[in-house]
Amino acid sequence: MTRGQPGPRSGRPGTPTASDDWLASVAASAAAACQAPADLLGGYLPLLADAAINGRRPDAWELDAVRELGRHAAAQGVGARRAVDLYLSAAWRLWRQLPVVVRSSDPEKVRRAAEAVLRVLDDAIGVLVDGHQTERREMIRHEEAQRAAFVDDLLRGDADVSRLVERAEPFGIDLGKAHHVALVAPRDGEGAADRAAIPLERAVVERFGDREVLVASKDGRVVVVVPGGSAPAFALPDGVDVGTVVQQELRRRKLAGRWLVAAGRAFPGAYGVARSYEEALEALTFADRLGLDTDVVHARDLLVYRVLGRDQAAIVDLVRDVLTPLSQVRGGAEVLLETLRDYFDAGEVATEAARRLHVSVRTVTYRLARVAQLTGYRVSRPDQRFSLHAAVLGARLLDWPATPLPPEP
Repeated sequence: MTRGQPGPRSGRPGTPTASDDWLASVAASAAAACQAPADLLGGYLPLLADAAINGRRPDAWELDAVRELGRHAAAQGVGARRAVDLYLSAAWRLWRQLPVVVRSSDPEKVRRAAEAVLRVLDDAIGVLVDGHQTERREMIRHEEAQRAAFVDDLLRGDADVSRLVERAEPFGIDLGKAHHVALVAPRDGEGAADRAAIPLERAVVERFGDREVLVASKDGRVVVVVPGGSAPAFALPDGVDVGTVVQQELRRRKLAGRWLVAAGRAFPGAYGVARSYEEALEALTFADRLGLDTDVVHARDLLVYRVLGRDQAAIVDLVRDVLTPLSQVRGGAEVLLETLRDYFDAGEVATEAARRLHVSVRTVTYRLARVAQLTGYRVSRPDQRFSLHAAVLGARLLDWPATPLPPEP
């Protein structure tokens, strides 16, 4: 037997020996051609040579070793297609140098060798791909778990700052910059946050770029984190903000169901995302409590409700002292309260309030005078107007008069 050519195996099957040095050149050639690490071949080439010469199929433990090589390939970032190409390329290169092929004049012997090699090739490719897929699934599960844990810590804002900044880097998030958070919640039973997250992530990346952007599902909602700066890459039309952009993308993607988008303000720093998230979450809560029939709510527009809502007892007292006298009119307080609400929403312009109420301006002025008569608060006096407006907002927050005020202690 010529040195450097395979002969009958001795020792452990699938493990190269001194006479297998020639296999190293086959492995190196295949690895160079496929641009893949040669060590991913492991004991695969000796298995092929042993099959061609001795007709032996690999044992289960040898195939397990190839399966493990598939896992290593996935862990090293080598795709399944490239790993398979490496194994196929190595197989035909080895076949050209096998003595049973090169020197034999017996077609039947060559046929048997080819059949044995193809069987091993088929077995090896199968377990290689299986190992690769198994590792990829585990990697994806691990990445998803890491992502979910990061999102939870980022939105809570109570994690170690230095560690949080370090964990944010792989996601392209610079916590030194300002960020907006928008929350997307289904308004009916048709919308599903998990299904909406993927197409919405594509849309947000297309609109804002793939840096400083994070989209995830949490508690039945989609969380969208986008940069709070105004760099050209993130430029939006005048007057358009992140909440409106997200709602536009939901409609453009024709996602099932109706969606409510709540947008927090932009804040810088490691806790800026958590602060914006809390604002967006609170905006969703207020939108539900106030019965707002809108598709986009902004935390900045609800700041007064946040102030009022922080002292429930005070707002109850304000509504009771200022507005309950309106209940004395026939039909209850609702008509006069609605007039006040639309009057303030119209910028304290009686003609606009009349248009919204579908009544005459004279009717509006009469009702405002009636409010002053019953409550002692006039919209024409700045100090009394502020108290009236705050009480009207508080009544909306408490859903009064539809919901009775709690009894006085």
